[in-house]
Amino acid sequence: MSIGKRISFFRNKRNLTQKQLGIMIGFPERSADIRMAQYEAGTRTPKADVTEKIAASLNVSPYALNAPELDTYNGLMHTLFALEDMYGIEISDIDGEVCLRMNRNHPNHKNVAQLLINWHTQMIDCRDGVLSEEEYEAWKYRYPEFDTFDFMRYKQKKKEEIKKELSDI
Repeated sequence: MSIGKRISFFRNKRNLTQKQLGIMIGFPERSADIRMAQYEAGTRTPKADVTEKIAASLNVSPYALNAPELDTYNGLMHTLFALEDMYGIEISDIDGEVCLRMNRNHPNHKNVAQLLINWHTQMIDCRDGVLSEEEYEAWKYRYPEFDTFDFMRYKQKKKEEIKKELSDI
């Protein structure tokens, strides 16, 4: 998804007009909406300092605005190919259902696996009511700012769950 579409997505999520966001980042009132419209339409691309200001005003990480081009199927596929090359994420199937998995032999396996486990834990905590939807979205869109995952705590919790399952048999 282009940076303009990401800006629009988060601006709408925050119930802001283009003019309001433009003023928040320091554009003059008379041109604030025009500049934001240009960014969102893709006719202009914000420079790094402006991207930082937009991200701060929308309460997201600049990384959330600079997502790869995912608004076409071709862009999605090339992003997935890059993930395979760079991080060992591969296409596979489980019980006839297509899925993505980690290649355990890839040099980045351990680091990426920890990141994915962290994401999964946050998502489960949201589903189970430990985190609110707003807290989960803050974790996701401001990542890595709120990343406090303790991998060793996660491994111990999983071991305890397995022991309990075995004792229940």
